[in-house]
Order: sequence, then structure tokens, then C-alpha cells
Amino acid sequence: MRENKEDLGRLVSYEMGKIYQEGLGEVQEMIDICDFAVGLSRQLHGFTMHSERPNHRMYEQYHPLGIVGVISAFNFPVAVWSWNAMLAMVCGDTVVWKPSSKVMLCAIAVHNIIAKVLKDNDVPEGTVCLVAGNSKNVGDNFLGDKRVPLISATGSTAVGKRVGRIVGERLGRSLLELGGNNAIIITPEADIEMALRAVLFGSVGTAGQRCTSTRRLIIHESVYDKFTEKLLNSYKHVRIGNPLDSKTLVGPLIDKGAVKDFTNAIAEVKNEGGKIIYGGEVLSGEGYESGCYVVPCIAEVKNHFKIVQHETFAPVLYLIKYKTIEEAIELSE
Repeated sequence: MRENKEDLGRLVSYEMGKIYQEGLGEVQEMIDICDFAVGLSRQLHGFTMHSERPNHRMYEQYHPLGIVGVISAFNFPVAVWSWNAMLAMVCGDTVVWKPSSKVMLCAIAVHNIIAKVLKDNDVPEGTVCLVAGNSKNVGDNFLGDKRVPLISATGSTAVGKRVGRIVGERLGRSLLELGGNNAIIITPEADIEMALRAVLFGSVGTAGQRCTSTRRLIIHESVYDKFTEKLLNSYKHVRIGNPLDSKTLVGPLIDKGAVKDFTNAIAEVKNEGGKIIYGGEVLSGEGYESGCYVVPCIAEVKNHFKIVQHETFAPVLYLIKYKTIEEAIELSE
């Protein structure tokens, strides 16, 4: 992974659309988790204890589950697999990987690298397997297969509910990493410049396509105007374009379906009485021919709006005023 870091980072950026520096960061996460797993492999400890029966001692010994299924989403096309696969392998499990059909090139590249490493080290063939297909061909049948005792899935909350139900019906186990609707509270005492940098990256990084993206900004009324003015100025300087260009901060959304979700959310904000104060346009023309480039949006809203309580996987940031910290905490929940 280290030897191919730059090429893999470029491939992640090219296929998924996140900027090159984020692509490199994701590959570094793979490298880091490999190192972590090596250390963990020497720490699979179990308890030993005396028994009430004479000449007996009891101890814990961990056994592999067998086959672990990994379903990864498009927004982190390689890191999510490594988080799961490396830990599963050091525990003695084999791994079947079903990546998002939107980013199969990244999956194939990484799989080929790790498969060669395992082969060169006499690890049995089939320890890691890749199923490159869409959910119509590899979907519910994978989730319902009793030969896979554990499924780890990353995706939307709706997908997680489906995975949990199908796996649970056969008494299998699932690990679910799902969506979020994250908020940042800006208090009167906040370091405005530090908060501004955090909010900017949190809201527009990966074009808002992270479960950890900042969706809601809950700002005290005494600093609301000041912070909003600085935030608008920062958004105006965000460069949108080719994710492989080192000057770009925001690349394209994954596909036109995501663009539709973006524009629908903006329309719903207006329908519910909110106000768009920046962005929201779909870009066209030279450099934007794919139709997947958008201007990150800032909207003034009320927290109870239905669209605000729904995760839109795109760069839409909602601004909400508060008076007391108790109110802010309640709004953030």
C-alpha cells in the first residue's frame, strides 16, 4: 500500500470524486490500519482463572467466526474495507468484499495488491475475495446466506435497516455504520477562526458525502451575524472543479442521482419556509460537463423542518439560531 500510495490516492480521487489530498488520506488510513492490525494480532488475549474443581483451570480462547462479509459504500471506496478486512484476517477469518458498484476500479486495484501480498507470504488462496457486482446480483442473497455469520455494512440508515433485518432473521450478526445528521454548536465564547475552519471542512469536504459531514450549524444569536458573514466569505473562496487539481477544494458529487437529491433538498427548504443565503446551483459549461458539480449551499432554517431532520448526502449546511446552551443541546439531539 505504501509503495502504491500516490497511484491509489489518484485513483480514489478520479473514480469517487474527492480531492486528491483526501484520496491520499484515505489510502494512508489503509496503511495505518494494516499497522494497527499487526499490533492487534499479538494482543488477542483471553482471561485465565482458577476453577472450583480440583486440578482444573478455566481459560478463554477466541476462535474465528469463519467468513466475514464486508459491504462498503462509494464515499470511502477503500478505507472502509481495510478497517474490516485487516482486523478480520488477524482474527483468522476469511473476507468476502462487496464494494459499491459505483467505485469498482478502486476495489479491484486494492484487492489485487493485497491478494499478491498474501500469495507471496503463502497465505491460502481465497482468504480475501472480491465480488464486483451490483446489488441486483449480489444483494439480499448475500445478506441471507447462513455461511456468512457476520456482515459489516456501511451505507444509509435505510440500507442498514434492511441489512439488519435480513441478517437478523437468520440469527446472524451485523456491524452497521450508517448515516448521520451532525451538528456543531457555536457559543459566544468560541474561537471563531478555529470554528470557521472546522465548519468549512466539515461541511464541504468530500462534497458533503460523508456520514460525518457537518449538516447543521447551531449558532448563538449574539455571534450569529458575525459568524455567518465570515462563513459566507469563506464559501465564496471555495474552488470547485477537477478533484485532481491541487487547488480544488470541492470535486463533483458521485452521480446525477446525488445531484437530484441536492436540488430536491434545496426546493424542500424553500417549501418549508427556509431561506437559501448561498449556493445551491448546479454548474455547467467547460470543466463541468458531467453535470455533477454543484455550489455548496447554506440555508437559514428552523430545526423542526422535515428536510433538516433528513440526511441529504450532499453539501447543504443548515444554520439555526439559539438563545441558551440548554436549547442548543436539545436542538442538536
